[in-house]
Amino acid sequence: MPIKIPDHLPAAKILESENIFVMTEKRASHQDIRPLQILILNLMPTKMETEAQLLRLLGNSPLQVDIDLMQTATHVSKNTPQEHLLEFYQTFDQICRNTYDGMIITGAPVESLDYREVDYWDELCQIMDWSLTHVYSTLHICWGAQAGLYHHHHISKHALPEKLSGVFCHRPLDPQHPLLRGFDETFYMPHSRYTEVSADDIQHSETLQLLVLSEAAGAAVIATRDARQVFITGHCEYDRLTLANEYRRDVEKGLSPQIPRHYFPGDDPQAFPPLVWRSHASLLFSNWLNYFVYQQTPYDLRELPAKA
Repeated sequence: MPIKIPDHLPAAKILESENIFVMTEKRASHQDIRPLQILILNLMPTKMETEAQLLRLLGNSPLQVDIDLMQTATHVSKNTPQEHLLEFYQTFDQICRNTYDGMIITGAPVESLDYREVDYWDELCQIMDWSLTHVYSTLHICWGAQAGLYHHHHISKHALPEKLSGVFCHRPLDPQHPLLRGFDETFYMPHSRYTEVSADDIQHSETLQLLVLSEAAGAAVIATRDARQVFITGHCEYDRLTLANEYRRDVEKGLSPQIPRHYFPGDDPQAFPPLVWRSHASLLFSNWLNYFVYQQTPYDLRELPAKA
């Protein structure tokens, strides 16, 4: 089954060119089923790129998914055309009366700041509190994961000596967990961040479970015991060239970045990087949608139970 998106969203052409089935609002209106309602809070500056990345993974599922896109009202995006934001995005005050099967909170390039230095922090906290009663399961990515762990579970982030950038090997710690069903004993995921959360802090938490660990990248996938909150510290949604584009952007800024690890063949920035994480990224999103959204959410979203 496809994802349902606005008729003219630019990501539709990208996904259709990759043979990923999407459904326009007009076509979906003629079907008599109850699709999953998913809200994406997109905090990334390159919103159109992130839309395509996430919709690609959400679309690789047998479930029909309706998407709402949200932006913060207290931060003005400078890297996305305003006409795109006005046509496709809503703010919290426009969706706060809705209920959703699932929600995704993306990363944001602000991890070097203290949380309260982020100009939309108070608004984000309001949204995360609202998600406890209006969303069944919330998936947090990278800085969004760190922000959610701090706000909901008092897990602090820690600065790294240098940027963690590359594609790293991971291993599931609980292969029987439904979120990891079908995973190999090792798999790969990109990371791109300046901070981390401590695996020890996660393992000492009574409310959280560390599901995936990387020897090089640390705690990678974390969930509450009922998996109604999932935290991914990496970027399994990244495209093949996202890390390359970030590296070249930092070079142009004069930041002298380290070459992303285990990414370019021979550590040659001119080489074409292999795509080695897409299948497990699709599986992770499909498992989340199936086992912790579709299988658990009440048919009538007005009966949505609050998160513990």
